[in-house]
Amino acid sequence: MKELALKYGCNPNQKPSRIYMTEGELPIEVLSGRPGYINFLDALNSWQLVKELKEATGLPAAASFKHVSPAGAAVGLPLSDTLKKIYFVDDIKVPLTPIANAYARARGADRMSSYGDFIALSDTCDEATALLIKREVSDGVIAPGYTAEALEILRAKRNGTYNVIQIDPNYVPAPIETKQVFGITFEQGRNEIKLNDPALFENIPTQNKTFTEEARRDLMIALITLKYTQSNSVCYVKDGQAIGIGAGQQSRIHCTRLAGNKADIWWLRQHPKVMNLPFVEKIRRADRDNTIDIYISEDYMDVLADGEWQKFFTEKPEPLTMEEKKAWIAQNTNVALGSDAFFPFGDNIERAHKSGVQYVAQAGGSVRDDHVIETCDKYGIAMAFTGVRLFHH
Repeated sequence: MKELALKYGCNPNQKPSRIYMTEGELPIEVLSGRPGYINFLDALNSWQLVKELKEATGLPAAASFKHVSPAGAAVGLPLSDTLKKIYFVDDIKVPLTPIANAYARARGADRMSSYGDFIALSDTCDEATALLIKREVSDGVIAPGYTAEALEILRAKRNGTYNVIQIDPNYVPAPIETKQVFGITFEQGRNEIKLNDPALFENIPTQNKTFTEEARRDLMIALITLKYTQSNSVCYVKDGQAIGIGAGQQSRIHCTRLAGNKADIWWLRQHPKVMNLPFVEKIRRADRDNTIDIYISEDYMDVLADGEWQKFFTEKPEPLTMEEKKAWIAQNTNVALGSDAFFPFGDNIERAHKSGVQYVAQAGGSVRDDHVIETCDKYGIAMAFTGVRLFHH
């Protein structure tokens, strides 16, 4: 198949629409549903991300994509009981496989942003992973293969309209890529830089020059995630998964704040008060996620006011105070931070430090590098200048 007609483009008024190959056949097969233009943008970008994560770490990888940027990305490390609970996968009856763990982490990092996501899996989708996907609001999934059990589960999702795409894992695109804007064709070499090169972490201008093996892995995950995130972008990673991604911001400090706030929310969801919220039975997953998000925020009274809390809880919870939040966030440590370009000022490091960042990888090359280095030294943070910019548009 050389081309596939689509219902419409980014918006319903943008017709006709298709994907096609100028040479050879499409490396994808639609096994279920009818993916649209944006679905394919998410699918093909997210597939590249998970394929590269697998190549770099040797671990199965998954991504949760929304509007051509990842909401979450992770490798398949085992889940603690706490993570199983906050990702709401502690009730799955079958054992969680490495690829299922990767998806649980990718989806669970920022559940609000992942609502209605497109999923990418580096490995064959198995029954455990399909069962996790089945219960979430999602637009589709792309993977190199599906077991018979997984395909049966996914084909039944959304009354048979759920988008299931299989991609040829051996497909290699042409080294030159093109796109059109306003009738004008742009051409560039594909971004083929490998981010698992140890040389990326050799230029360490900070006093602390120690990167643990886990820190190097997490920084690689951050950089690979940023390679497929709309710029400007910043990514916080801990224990093999992105915990906060700031994408598409014009100011880098806004990226750092946005991603840091998401990382804080991820950590706050593990606070005992949050984990023990007394939800009413059969609350919808989306309502529960939104309630948790509001409970953690400054607008907590929106779900705790009389007449409101009864909609969500069996009894009125105590608020999570600002003092409790600050004390809990201060316990988060060993977070890695990647940036798709240099940090122009030390304010980014100040903000990152508040969310437990102890390792940084960024391009370097700012006229204020000295200020950034000085701020890292103030907190004992180890920082590498990679010399690599990872803009993505």
